[in-house]
Amino acid sequence: MDGRIKKMQHQNSGVKCLVNTCYYYGSGDHCHAEKIEIQSPNASNTEMTDCVTFVNI
Repeated sequence: MDGRIKKMQHQNSGVKCLVNTCYYYGSGDHCHAEKIEIQSPNASNTEMTDCVTFVNI
């Protein structure tokens, strides 16, 4: 996956992910992305945010 964020063998501590259709998803609802990016600069609630790190498998 050239140009994408590195997928780690271990979980990204403190990051919970329930999106089991994401490339970085790990069993137990853990994220294995080396880093994450959340966007929507002027968000005022959860629904207005977007995980840019998400990659559909």
